[in-house]
Amino acid sequence: MTRTVFSVIEEESVIIRLEQINRSNWEHCIRLKLKEEQQTFMASNLYSIAELQFLPGFKAAAVYLDDRVIGFAMYGVDPDDSNYWIYRFMIDESEQGKGYGTEAMKQLVGMIGSAFDRTDVIMLGYHPDNEGARRLYNRAGFQIEGIAPWGEELASYRF
Repeated sequence: MTRTVFSVIEEESVIIRLEQINRSNWEHCIRLKLKEEQQTFMASNLYSIAELQFLPGFKAAAVYLDDRVIGFAMYGVDPDDSNYWIYRFMIDESEQGKGYGTEAMKQLVGMIGSAFDRTDVIMLGYHPDNEGARRLYNRAGFQIEGIAPWGEELASYRF
């Protein structure tokens, strides 16, 4: 089995990396949990992996801390506006607040930026009450765009 590793950055003897979802890591991803107060903010990873089967051009990645899965991301070019969108991004409740999410998001932005089908903008949406997400996306360089018609706060990253 071939493993696709997107990016590896070592900081303070800890390695955060993104790896494409595959048969050896998808079950680890569906076991990840958000904090109780965050659970209404996004769909489960199991739902996201199922949804991925019906979203041509979208991909999913596991976020690793050394050799342990600690997070999940789903992203791709949205056919409605032809921009890259990060549909899902989460870090397990036990690893939040340690900077791993910011590092993983920066790697995801870099990976999208070097993709053959790169767009000039990456978009994402999150629940307006999700202050943790707002801070994380701000640290990763995203700018708030306003509230979407469907109720999410939108943010953009421009290359």
